[in-house]
Amino acid sequence: METAHLLAEHLLRIKAIQLKPNEPFTWASGWKSPIYCDNRKTLSHHDVRNFIKDAFVDLIKSQFPDVQVIAGVATGAIAQGALVANEMELPFVYVRSEAKDHGTKRLVEGEISAGQKVVVVEDLISTGKSSLQVVNELRKENCEVLGMVAIFSYQFPKAESAFAEVGCKLVTLGNYESLLQHAIQTGYITTEQEKLLASWKNSPDTWTGK
Repeated sequence: METAHLLAEHLLRIKAIQLKPNEPFTWASGWKSPIYCDNRKTLSHHDVRNFIKDAFVDLIKSQFPDVQVIAGVATGAIAQGALVANEMELPFVYVRSEAKDHGTKRLVEGEISAGQKVVVVEDLISTGKSSLQVVNELRKENCEVLGMVAIFSYQFPKAESAFAEVGCKLVTLGNYESLLQHAIQTGYITTEQEKLLASWKNSPDTWTGK
């Protein structure tokens, strides 16, 4: 829990996460959202970047001690995944969302072999669809995906069900619940705003902010 609250403090401070329940954002999907998360901003702040790297390393060592390869999800988690792999002195690969239309046309970039045990590094979990496509591609390479670690999760029930369905363990450094707890404790949001934010997670596709 300490890691989750420290992460929330960092992400809010550098505005990698913004909470605006009274002025919702519009996602590319068209969903109205009281939160916007851009974890790429963490790479510009060495203290936050190192905090996340070290937290990931500790998490992987405790949850997936047999890991042999670190895989980053393109593009958001390439840098962080590489930092983790370097710290752990492990090989690193990254997985594209789409194959290049030239060259080898591979989705998995880097050297990886059948049977290797892989942990996937992701920056953000929303519905889980794109993250699990990476797991599927690595399994096509006959790798053993031990699980996925991510910086932050919105904790949508849909995503939790999707990971359970394909048998992929997901562990995150922080999540929506711990973020709201930190935000209310520090006065970043009001109790009324917390209610709006909590209601969004239950039905993000139909939430209107009213």
